[in-house]
Amino acid sequence: MFLFQINGNLVEKYVEAIKTEINEYFKNKKILENYNVTTIYIGGGTPSYIDSKYILEILELLENKLKNNQTKFKDIEITIEVNPGTVNKEKLEQYKKAKINRLSIGLQSTKDNLLKKIGRIHTFEDFLETYNLANQVGFDNINVDLMIGLPNQRIEDIKESLNQIINLKPVPTHISVYSLIIEEGTLIDKLIRENKLQEMDENLERNMYWYVKNTLELNGYKHYEISNFAKDKKESKHNTNCWLQKEYIGIGTAAHSYLNGVRYSNSTEISEYIMQMNQLKEQVIEDILKLSENIFDNAIETDLKEIEKFYEIEEIQTLEDKKKEYMLLGLRKIEGVQISKFKEKYVDNPIFLFRKELEKLVSEELLSIDGDYIKLTNKGLDLANIVWEEFV
Repeated sequence: MFLFQINGNLVEKYVEAIKTEINEYFKNKKILENYNVTTIYIGGGTPSYIDSKYILEILELLENKLKNNQTKFKDIEITIEVNPGTVNKEKLEQYKKAKINRLSIGLQSTKDNLLKKIGRIHTFEDFLETYNLANQVGFDNINVDLMIGLPNQRIEDIKESLNQIINLKPVPTHISVYSLIIEEGTLIDKLIRENKLQEMDENLERNMYWYVKNTLELNGYKHYEISNFAKDKKESKHNTNCWLQKEYIGIGTAAHSYLNGVRYSNSTEISEYIMQMNQLKEQVIEDILKLSENIFDNAIETDLKEIEKFYEIEEIQTLEDKKKEYMLLGLRKIEGVQISKFKEKYVDNPIFLFRKELEKLVSEELLSIDGDYIKLTNKGLDLANIVWEEFV
């Protein structure tokens, strides 16, 4: 979502397209009557670049549409992603006015030289200014993103960054720790291939991860998901809902949605998205909601052709798909998959249903079965991708 660096006229058209998409979803009675919105997440790019009046307009529209929602709007967790240096006090005050109650600040590292190498335009000082302003304005639920596995990053860099983060006053309520994923064709990939940057050693990256885990736990953070740590009762509700296979609607370019067993996404091109939303009709939403119910119906091809004028259908899940995905997502959580919850949702006992996969993973010491939970071992935390592959 880098459109905010483009001309203002396109921003206005884009925001109007977002409003159109919201309106079409909430014209649907199934959406209004069968769903309870508990979180709103404004991210997927750098939404803090945009003028705050547009964020205010979008959230005012959502508040109006959700006036009969089971969860009152003031009780919905509303998060916005913020890049250091892209907000001022006035913008943050507008976010508070819009009822945003959680910020996620993309720090990544406190080392300016590392930030520059990964193409970030902010400095640690920019982050401190943003963080302090957010606290002054009254935000008391703030996540800070930290990255490990950066080219040329040392364990000493991680120790210093972590020490600076946990000594912030007040301390962040949530810290997300991600490993850098080097994608083919990116500047970092090019520099590594030209030997201008050194790719992270896998063992060193895992040492960084365990140092971060141990340090944060010793400082009162609960490790509740592979990449996430939170102070008491400050876990991200939005992400937790995703790991529990809850449904969600994605609005805007490149946004992903999951409704009634159908995973689909919006165009990644801004101009195409605007054009599509100008033609979107409520019937398209209705057709999406019916897809999984009619998966074995020959008429589905007609519905698909109409839907795919607006959305890319990524998956129409069978019941078996849903059960596998529930395991895959649930095993991201440190507590793991709760057996009784699986049975409550799908009737089957996962211990029996996935007996072959579980027997293999337990024998390899990647999973353990502890009472009502199936969860990753410490070895499984390091080799989680191998575990998830069994449920793809």
